[in-house]
This record gives sequence, structure tokens and C-alpha cells, in this order.
Amino acid sequence: MARGNAARKFVDLIRQSTAKWANWDPPIPIQYAARFSSVLRYGLIISQIGLPGQGRRETEASDFPAETGAVEDDFIVCTMGVRQNDLKVDGEIGIPGFGQASIKGEWQFQRGKRGALLIMHNPRQEYVPRGKILEALYKVPELKDMHIVNCIFKCPAYTIYLSDKSGEKISLALTPSGSPNEPQQWWSDTNASLLRKGQHKDYMFTPLYGLKRKLPLIRRLMRDSPIPDPEGDDFWADVHVPWEPLNEDGNEEYSSEDDSEDDGWTANRGERRPIAHDRPLFSIILS
Repeated sequence: MARGNAARKFVDLIRQSTAKWANWDPPIPIQYAARFSSVLRYGLIISQIGLPGQGRRETEASDFPAETGAVEDDFIVCTMGVRQNDLKVDGEIGIPGFGQASIKGEWQFQRGKRGALLIMHNPRQEYVPRGKILEALYKVPELKDMHIVNCIFKCPAYTIYLSDKSGEKISLALTPSGSPNEPQQWWSDTNASLLRKGQHKDYMFTPLYGLKRKLPLIRRLMRDSPIPDPEGDDFWADVHVPWEPLNEDGNEEYSSEDDSEDDGWTANRGERRPIAHDRPLFSIILS
């Protein structure tokens, strides 16, 4: 399975289960309130946008600092066709620290279908303050075709896995390691190519994030009128996937029906592509 197709299929499955976007490369940070001009064709982050044009002042993180949520319980997403069971290990295997494992389980995947697994250990959410930054950004004309990150989930340990359709079963455990830089470590009974995992003492991984767009309906209704003042964050909606329905191998199954809604992606000869922009816009970067 091609890397691009694997990433896209994983992102698509996780989005169906969570309404959020998965990061196929969690060590690559997703910036809070970043704007995307070219993103997600294959589920991979292509660019996060820089500075404004036309003399617009760069917006600093101190203007609209992210709100940080409390540390949450372990977050596990199993997509359709994936079943989690208790992990029963023969004592002769002798996994170090297994008795103190904070996460342990066995996941059975359905034969003939792709399934996805996402595990975040004690995630913490950073999100756009309600009723502040999105209202301020609604009138910015250059943002009409942009997609904005409204929340990110960060964690010190993660695992992501996309099944190979063989009906396989995988076992995972997050056990103490004794290392100051990596206080916990992942144990698994497989080294499958589509299994990715990481651990660190800090919250340095971003496996999941939210993405919003301006409501095109508001833009069409107000085409001949001044843009009204925003009334909260509801002028921003979830972003649709920029691809047609996917088959089990992550290839698009094209539809003959035309798209009825423009959400910042354009169709061209059966391929939905991100709209390109001549100059970068600004982003808020947490220090």
C-alpha cells in the first residue's frame, strides 16, 4: 500500500469515528491556529502558513493565547470492524513492567477491511478561546479559502496503526522504562510497517486536531451586502475531506455527481485539489 494512500485512509477512518483529523506523523507539530493553504490531499500536512500580506500586522500568540484543558484519561479510538480485548500474556514471555502498564490490550481487526487504531496516553487539549479569535478572523478576506486549526490534542505517548486486511491481531502495552527522557515505553508483538508509536517525557506529539472553515452559505447570501459582524464561532464549520469516497486501499472511487458545495477545495478532471494561494497568510504560534 502506497504511503500516501495509507495516510489518507487512516485519516479518513479516524475522522469518521471522531469528527477530528488525524496526524499521520504525530512527531510533526500541528500549530494551534495555523492556517492551511495546501493540505491533506493524501492526509499529510503540506504547509502551515506564515506572515500576512498587504501590511497586515502579524498576530502574536499573546493576543489570543490558547486555552489548555486538563490532562485526560487515555484516549483510544477503534474504527468500525476493530475489537479491543483484554491482553493475556504467558508468564514465560516476561514483559518488563507489564504489571504496571498504563495501557495494555489486544486488538482484533476484521479480515478484508481496513481498520484504524489511535491511542493517546493522557492527552491534553489546546484550543481556540470561544468567542474571540474566530470572530476576529471572520472578516479577513484572505481567509475565505483557508482552513484553521481550532484545537490540537498533545500527548507524551501515542500509537497509530492501519490494518493490512488479513484479519490480524496485535497486542500493545505501555510499560514503565526507568529512563528520565522516556519514562514509559511501548511493547508490541508486531513490527508491522503501518504501526507507528512514540513516547517522551514531554507533550511533544500531536496525533489529532480539529479543522474549521468559513461557512460558504454566509458568503453567498451576503455577496452584494457588507459582511455582517460575526455572532460567535458558528460562522465556522467542519472541513469536508478533499477526496472522493475511498476504497479499502485508499484509492478514490469517483462519483459522476458534481459537488454542490464549495468549501475551499476545487474539482478538476475528477480530482479534488486544495486551492493554491499566491501569498502566505498569518498564523498564531505558541511559544
